[in-house]
Amino acid sequence: MPKAIVISPGEDYHTLHLKDVPLPRPGPHELHLKIVAAAINHRDLYIRQNLYPAISFESPLLADACATVCTHPSQVSQPQQLAVSTRVLINPGSGWLTNPEGPEEAYTVHGGTSTSPLGMLQEYVAVPATEVEPAPDHLSDEEAAALPLAGLTAWRAFSTKSGNAEAGRNILVTGIGGGVALMVLLFGVAKGCNVYVTSSSTEKIERAKSLGAKDGVVYTDEAGWPKALRQLLPHDRPFLDAVIDGAGGDIVSSTWRLLKLGGIIVSYGITSMAPPTLPMQAVMKNIELKGSTMGSRREFGEMVRFVGEHEIRPVVGRVVAGIDNLRGIDGLFDDLNEGKQFGKLVVGMENHDRGAPIEPKL
Repeated sequence: MPKAIVISPGEDYHTLHLKDVPLPRPGPHELHLKIVAAAINHRDLYIRQNLYPAISFESPLLADACATVCTHPSQVSQPQQLAVSTRVLINPGSGWLTNPEGPEEAYTVHGGTSTSPLGMLQEYVAVPATEVEPAPDHLSDEEAAALPLAGLTAWRAFSTKSGNAEAGRNILVTGIGGGVALMVLLFGVAKGCNVYVTSSSTEKIERAKSLGAKDGVVYTDEAGWPKALRQLLPHDRPFLDAVIDGAGGDIVSSTWRLLKLGGIIVSYGITSMAPPTLPMQAVMKNIELKGSTMGSRREFGEMVRFVGEHEIRPVVGRVVAGIDNLRGIDGLFDDLNEGKQFGKLVVGMENHDRGAPIEPKL
């Protein structure tokens, strides 16, 4: 029988559990897909830490995957017709089609919760044909699996919400190393922006510069990093146009002096567990703090096509092989919990050698 990974209850940390599941039977407008690689996000860690709502012990984990088409029902109409063996990316959420302001109905992210039975850490799934996009040809399976959730979140935060996805704009991306932050960096570079980054690690800053970042600062010097960043900005545009942030906390108080009048701060997460506050100085400067999460089906398609057109490669930090490799998959979660990762952490369903080096089973 096909395999899937769910969680079993634990006191402070839910454990991974490999179980047999029935082979899914696609409906008349669904595709039967074989998952070839799946990727971990912070929400999956929060689910295991019991910090996420509506946790399920039945729904497989993970929202991100690259899959291949196994069967194609005749009822699926163009343009959703995809040949057998075509690689596809699955929209990581449902309930949001086109509205630029937010979901038209109750929105859910796939993987690990009772709000959606679908999760990607399993061998086979059945999904509506309207919910997939062909994977860009230049990507490996692992790179493709790393794209959906991080790419969609980054695309909406940067392209839709920041109002500054234009050549020559100065963009600050905080906490470089995570999947969303890296995708914002790659999108910004492709758009011709001057992208600056923050990190707790000089090594991560150097790696970001190799991907096109103009420069970066270490944020562990809480009082000094904004001043250090100001020295790096171009003389003919000595301010930030937008900040794309996933940490929260003191991001507004740290950056309002650097932002232009009417500058934008887009918050797509609060990994610091401290919500950002808006000081009166920022209000008087007309700075806007905008929340952003995930994105619509339309934005998902736009993002995937942009990645294909510009041959952008999501950064894959580490890959372990095999859905039955629970010890190796646990190690990926440990990396995420300890902040060791630079790029996405991926599970390759089989032992093959495409993309990032795949570790042997432990």
